[in-house]
Amino acid sequence: MSPAGTTLRISLRSLRAHRRRLAGTFLSILLGVSFLAGTMVLGDTLRANFDTLFADANAGTDAVVRSADVLDSPGTPGGVRAPVEAALAARLRTVPGVAAAEASVQGAGQLVGSDGKPVGGQGPPTLAGNWLADPELNPYRLAEGRAPAAPGEAVVNRGAARSGGLHLGDTTVLRTPDPLRITIVGIATFGDSADGMGPSTFTALTTEEAAARLTPKGAGQASAVQVRATPGTSQAELVRAITPYLPAGVQAVTGAAATAESTAQVSGRFLTMFTTLLLVFAGIALLVATFTIHNTFAIVVAQRTRENALLRALGAARGQVLGATLAEALAVGLLASLAGLLGGIGVATGLKALFAALGFSLPTGGTVISAAAVLLPLLVGTVVAAGSALLPAVRAGRTAPLAALRETAVDRAADGRAGRARAALGGLLLAAGVPLAVTGATGGPSVVLTTAGALAVLAGLVVLGPVAAALAVRTLGAPLTRLRGVPGTLARRNAARNPRRTAATATALMIGVAVVTLFTVFGASIRATLDRTVDDSFAGDLAVTAPSFGAGGSGLSPRLADALAGLPEVRQSVGLGRGVARVDGHGRTLDVTDPARLAGIVDLGRVEGSLGALGTDGLAVSRAEADRRGWRLGGSVTVGFTDGTSGPFTVRAVYDAAGLAGDYLVTREAWAPHRGQDSDTMVAVALRPGVPLAQGRAAVERAAAPFGNPQVQDRDQYAASAASGVDMMLSVVYALLALAVLIALLGIANTLTLAIHERTRELGLLRAVGQTRGQLRGMVRWESVLVAAFGTVGGLGLGAFLGWALVKASDAAGTGSFAIPPLQLAVVLVAGLLAGAVAGLRPAGRAARLDVLRAVASD
Repeated sequence: MSPAGTTLRISLRSLRAHRRRLAGTFLSILLGVSFLAGTMVLGDTLRANFDTLFADANAGTDAVVRSADVLDSPGTPGGVRAPVEAALAARLRTVPGVAAAEASVQGAGQLVGSDGKPVGGQGPPTLAGNWLADPELNPYRLAEGRAPAAPGEAVVNRGAARSGGLHLGDTTVLRTPDPLRITIVGIATFGDSADGMGPSTFTALTTEEAAARLTPKGAGQASAVQVRATPGTSQAELVRAITPYLPAGVQAVTGAAATAESTAQVSGRFLTMFTTLLLVFAGIALLVATFTIHNTFAIVVAQRTRENALLRALGAARGQVLGATLAEALAVGLLASLAGLLGGIGVATGLKALFAALGFSLPTGGTVISAAAVLLPLLVGTVVAAGSALLPAVRAGRTAPLAALRETAVDRAADGRAGRARAALGGLLLAAGVPLAVTGATGGPSVVLTTAGALAVLAGLVVLGPVAAALAVRTLGAPLTRLRGVPGTLARRNAARNPRRTAATATALMIGVAVVTLFTVFGASIRATLDRTVDDSFAGDLAVTAPSFGAGGSGLSPRLADALAGLPEVRQSVGLGRGVARVDGHGRTLDVTDPARLAGIVDLGRVEGSLGALGTDGLAVSRAEADRRGWRLGGSVTVGFTDGTSGPFTVRAVYDAAGLAGDYLVTREAWAPHRGQDSDTMVAVALRPGVPLAQGRAAVERAAAPFGNPQVQDRDQYAASAASGVDMMLSVVYALLALAVLIALLGIANTLTLAIHERTRELGLLRAVGQTRGQLRGMVRWESVLVAAFGTVGGLGLGAFLGWALVKASDAAGTGSFAIPPLQLAVVLVAGLLAGAVAGLRPAGRAARLDVLRAVASD
């Protein structure tokens, strides 16, 4: 038989003989590959679903006529365009090649459900617009009732109606953001059967009422004009035909191009960020799995020393022994990866359900599995398995034939020359990584430098692990001698007897705990920053807000602040709105308000100039932004608006504290001629002296109820709601990291199981000299807890340091706060120790069931 055939036979026999020992490796690869495959399947599915969604929305539209200028700024995906004249639709209907043309009006509009609470707004947008009469241009189909024909009548999509408990004939409020009392005369599906355009909500009004509510100048304006071609006219021919009829500043694009733009906005921004985040966590899970797999093969190779030596004595070459071990790893990796591909479909479904449970629904549709989503996880899982087993395989190939004639010890300490080399290399990595991370956090700051330093620190700790493991375990296990007696002492010694194995097992858990700690510290720091911002800058008593996430809800009516200001309990109230403009050539978000009134409720710090003198051509700018741009009081800045106009604005005030106010302030009078759909994001309220908070709050709630029943919160509640997004992020992070921690715990259990196998005779002797089954179980469980404690404590320290570095490195303005949450980190510590105890249950039970005579007689 050829050497290759002999190697394969050895590998297959070894797999059959030691299949139980490799079960943990199989499961670790399966879980890691499942997460990677699930992430890729989910990304492919969402891309396909969004493509289908936008294609269906524009299926009957052959051309879109819209404003040519788009004003883009951070936080406004797709940018903002000026409206066009609605009369343009009638003009285009006379153009040869045009079968239909409809003015399309679209803006933000949030339904209030039957329980008085807003529907949606926690992620996907809540939309309102006009009902298009042409059924081919309109992606919605009436499932019940009729189209709106008079003011106050509306059609809502079926998903929104179900979420809000609304039915045909019900009356409710639509925030546009001014409240509009509507009667539901129709319920529509998106296409023939879908409840809506993904998880978005849509309310359709008559064209006249939609224009009056959703466009800056009311009736006569539209967001765009949708055009359908006559049979035989291509989209490109249609665009060429209608372009000569368009006024200056207006363009026509094909329906396919409009669909591609919408898809690119989602795929290029949201989906890229979304899938990158998931891939990072898949990478963490696979990294943890790598340590588990390496440790398993290292133990198995050590336990097979005599077996490999016999093979060498019988004539097997080093390459054959090495090849047999690698072939075994490749076989396990390939089989586990194949199983992981099937698990990936379940993971994709679970991830979708997770985000839906957290209030961030994703579009529904059939599962899409691309070739890359199959081949890449399969390749990664197989390579990770083979790569993790490479060093143990090389060690197996170096086994001397004479080792078959002598006893071999599988427990080896990390001492001597190897220990000194490890200590030197690990020390160098830490000596380089810590200053690099600190410099990136405090000297720039620089996220790139901090990341490089973090990687060096992690590598240094991994290299130093075997050197420090024995001392760390003896220190952590010191109380066990007093608390648990002889079993505790034995557990401590067993955990310290092979530092390399203990370190490799604990490192997997350390990485998982470190990432959990990093995000916990980062989230707590964001919350502390938000709390400090509210405490330092918000001098009011109440905040009126509308639930919104990203491009979600419609906001608040700009008339609400004046309505509240007239209450006898209120000293002052001011609304804070948002607008987008091109400032000095760059897209920027403006805060639209009455700056003088705002300064009475929101602390802007030291102010140079006059906030009351901004007028219709003045700006107030934060000091940090003014310094970045080199602007000074009295300087002139060109500001361009979405309606195509631009002009010089004078910097008439510079304030220290941006906080709640942002970097740019303009008056409502300056914004009014250029505004789009005007809304406030919050209304700050200060009560009169002596008015009890409960009384003032009740009065504000009564006055705000006709405006769509927005939330009224005190200072603490407002600060907590501002940080609610952080809590959502942490919930997602913890759920995603659970898999990495699970793989690490599987590694602890697998290591203990293999250690029990190699210590069978030792355990039998302990039982023979009087150790009870309970003492034996306790010894193994406490050994597991000590290994978990080593990994958990190391992870907490590493995560806290990296969390501090990340917080400082990402705080370019120097206004953030760093916070260590002791309660949450204590929970992580306790959870790590409990998880270690759970991981030791099965190995402890197996050890206690050993037959004493057979164990003593084993070799």
